[in-house]
Amino acid sequence: MIQIIDLHKAFGPKKVFEGLNLSVRKGEAHVVIGRSGEGKSVLLKHLVGLMEQDRGDVLVNGFRMFSDARALEYVRRRVAMVFQMAALFDSLTVFENVGFFWLENKGKTRGELERLVAELLDLVDLPNTEHLYPAELSGGMRKRVGLARALACEPEIILYDEPTTGLDPVTSEVINELMVRARERQRMTSVIITHDMKSAYRVGDRISMLYEGRIIFTGSADEVRNSNDPIVHQFVNGLAVGPITAGEDEQVQTRASMVIDRSKIHL
Repeated sequence: MIQIIDLHKAFGPKKVFEGLNLSVRKGEAHVVIGRSGEGKSVLLKHLVGLMEQDRGDVLVNGFRMFSDARALEYVRRRVAMVFQMAALFDSLTVFENVGFFWLENKGKTRGELERLVAELLDLVDLPNTEHLYPAELSGGMRKRVGLARALACEPEIILYDEPTTGLDPVTSEVINELMVRARERQRMTSVIITHDMKSAYRVGDRISMLYEGRIIFTGSADEVRNSNDPIVHQFVNGLAVGPITAGEDEQVQTRASMVIDRSKIHL
């Protein structure tokens, strides 16, 4: 479903990816873990065509990004993203946010859209909230609306950028449960970016660790949890002592946000 082959990306002298390889199977939930500033969100931007690689290939359902004219069209129609801060439209109601794809694309009648939005809000445990605005919602509720909006376009692939960041443990577990429920309901392929290991173990079929520009380990939750690799072991157990040092450069995401080609934002 998703193949990343020998991916290279740099922002000036800062090298983000140096030969990254990753394969995501159809229908699986694949978690990518790693430190802040390691380039996890940059990886998602390559998958949705917001950023072009310097070298290597990014294939989504067989379409080669930036080499196949059909790739961006596929991504815009069949790939959805749940953003770290939900990224709801503040001036729109919950109904308008969740139904935004179909309001823009005129693919459903008003009655069909009302039924779809109500069904999705029930799925994320937010019934009868269609009339509310984002400012009236808690952080966890906004994340759930963001998930409902992503599901509304009936995607084949859904990407999650730090879905539990900033949430308390109870709300984080609610989001984890909804991610599992959504995947089972729509049988989608999922890529989840996180450094929340409890979430990674809960939702992931396989987990890959990104470190210094490459994927250094891929395995099941049990394989990651019991790994003897010193870098993986230190990270997943949150140990202060080991090969990973604190306070390293975290400018990757800041630089990435400055160089996105805005002309490609049509998701």
